[in-house]
Amino acid sequence: MEENMEEGQTQKGCFECCIKCLGGIPYASLLATILLYAGVALFCGCGHEALSGTVNILQTYFEMARTAGDTLDVFTMIDIFKYVIYGIAAAFFVYGILLMVEGFFTTGAIKDLYGDFKITTCGRCVSAWFIMMTYLFMLAWLGVTAFTSLPVYMYFNLWTICRNSTLVEGANLCLDLRQFGIVTIGEEKKICTVSENFLRMCESTELNMTFHLFIVALAGAGAAVIAMVHYLMVLSANWAYVKDACRMQKYEDIKSKEEQELHDIHSTRSKERLNAYT
Repeated sequence: MEENMEEGQTQKGCFECCIKCLGGIPYASLLATILLYAGVALFCGCGHEALSGTVNILQTYFEMARTAGDTLDVFTMIDIFKYVIYGIAAAFFVYGILLMVEGFFTTGAIKDLYGDFKITTCGRCVSAWFIMMTYLFMLAWLGVTAFTSLPVYMYFNLWTICRNSTLVEGANLCLDLRQFGIVTIGEEKKICTVSENFLRMCESTELNMTFHLFIVALAGAGAAVIAMVHYLMVLSANWAYVKDACRMQKYEDIKSKEEQELHDIHSTRSKERLNAYT
């Protein structure tokens, strides 16, 4: 009988411990982190592969070659974009972890307000710093999203020309890379529907795959923007909670100090009355 009671108390204690642990998880920050990682993974992975596909298309069908020396050409720019993608992936992996840690500490600060955990001025400054950085990153991701829409627009034009060339017989449609700023004005890198390279490019799966990879990369950048907005809402709410908690903490400290002073005054008067009576 006693063993069953001990087992029941142990199970109850484990259940309460699990409930307490689950209550300390910042679910809003967790959801934003998952959305951020998904968006960054889609943008970086699909964007990297789409840039590699773009290099193959330019070299195979537009017959472009890398410029010798340190000249800044389209291939060098693509290599720079790839390194930027590597940096974005590493930076936001670390930043997502930092935001999750901040969410855990803020949740613990609110829930353990009346315990041993105390909210410090440094903690409030860290929360304000995260709000500022997240706002700047949101603006940066808006710029990245707008920039990613440019290759989507270019590939959409190319895909439309391929589709119209099969629908309209005898149509001579051309795509000149100079109008997109990919090559200089002096270079003529133009491909038309009557050329063999154009027909091979439209029939290949590489064009369709690269186009859809850029679309997925654009969707990933949009998901990162939504994650940043979600983080801003979470951080602002946590900041408001921490600010109110600090006021409540100061109020409780002042209240306890006044109660202690009243208790000391009452004790002193009681001793004086006792001495006067004796």
